[in-house]
Amino acid sequence: MENKEQINEAGVATKSEIVVGLDIGTTKITVLVGEKDQYGKLDILGTGKAVSNGVMRGVVANIDKTVSSIKIAVEQAEMESGIEIDEVYVGIAGQHIKSLQHRGEMVRDEITEEICKEDLEKLKDNMFKLVTIPGEEVIHVIPQEYTVDGEDCIQDPKGMAGVKIEANFHIITAKVAAVNNILRCVKKAGLTPKNLILEPFASAVAVLDADERQEGVCLVDIGGGTTDVAIFLDGIIRHTAVIPFGGNVITKDIKQGIQILEKQAEMLKIKFGSAMSSSTKDNVIVSIPGLRGKDPKEVSVRNLSAVIESRMKEIIDLVNYQIKSSGYQDKLMTGIVITGGGSQLRHLPQLVSYITGKEVRLGLPNEHLGKDSKSLIKSPIYSTGVGLVQKGFEEVVWKEVPIQEEVEDKLETPIKEEPSAVGIGGKLKEMLEKFFSEEIE
Repeated sequence: MENKEQINEAGVATKSEIVVGLDIGTTKITVLVGEKDQYGKLDILGTGKAVSNGVMRGVVANIDKTVSSIKIAVEQAEMESGIEIDEVYVGIAGQHIKSLQHRGEMVRDEITEEICKEDLEKLKDNMFKLVTIPGEEVIHVIPQEYTVDGEDCIQDPKGMAGVKIEANFHIITAKVAAVNNILRCVKKAGLTPKNLILEPFASAVAVLDADERQEGVCLVDIGGGTTDVAIFLDGIIRHTAVIPFGGNVITKDIKQGIQILEKQAEMLKIKFGSAMSSSTKDNVIVSIPGLRGKDPKEVSVRNLSAVIESRMKEIIDLVNYQIKSSGYQDKLMTGIVITGGGSQLRHLPQLVSYITGKEVRLGLPNEHLGKDSKSLIKSPIYSTGVGLVQKGFEEVVWKEVPIQEEVEDKLETPIKEEPSAVGIGGKLKEMLEKFFSEEIE
């Protein structure tokens, strides 16, 4: 990360903050370099993208291959932006991210004094002591609502009088080893992880507005290896889940069903595929070139779409199950927002709406982008990357400072080399504590 010189209205040279987001996905690794324009919008100065060979279902499976892909994406972003990248905000996801609901309680000693922030923090800290599966650790605790002396549905009990405080918590856990591997890859690529941000929340920052989060919405981020589900209500995250299926399984189904190469299957899916076979014409045929002198293979678009539809129905059914099991099925007043690379399938919003019975829209990360950003960035493929950059700016104090003045670095200290498992878990808690303590805006 570095500061870029600007000229303000008074003609004084100033330093503007540069934030870099690193999205390590199953199919691709993307790097976005951004700054804020004069209107507070994001300007993406450069992008980098590389094939993610060392990641499976959001989890690093080969460190060397992942490091190589990160370096390629970073070099592309540096060449396009003209900025040397050293600090990044890293997205964390994968099947190892789990969530659960838990209720905690405490009895106050000072019953004559009003409830203060320290009381709520003490109750919250107790949740970090929950016994988890070996190798996993609680990385964050999100309060839902409080109960004070039997009076429930209290959003903020500070200042109230009461003896017994209870609260429902949304608890997120992660495998320490998986997090450790991500951090190792970033550091071996010559970068410093400035913060770790859960990818569903980054995508939410990019594609959801305040009204949707307040009135109830389900965000479905369809990636290559996984599908992330996040439910918001009253501005609070209520439920999260990771489904171990994404766009890659559709490509593999096409490959096996039609007996063609994987790259040919991916091309067919993107150019001719549809999530609803009934919406395609019967008489459309696509010819696939044969290999090593073999005859070309003809594929019916209707049959292609039927393969895609069957797998997509399975994924949407799992999403619908998560919505029903969360208990918020009837509270999603603004429906469902789909985003991610897998959301670009033709007629997918219609299929999701048909199965779930909810209103569905495609989430594009264009709300926070300035006019100078390339139209390419406004694709749902870059929702997580844009969200990482946006969240990075929310952690930085944004103000113009004269060049000649020294700027004190108030941001977090870099993660130490070769941290232990305990150290990683503790650091991750500290990182995400700051992220969740602020309402997603």
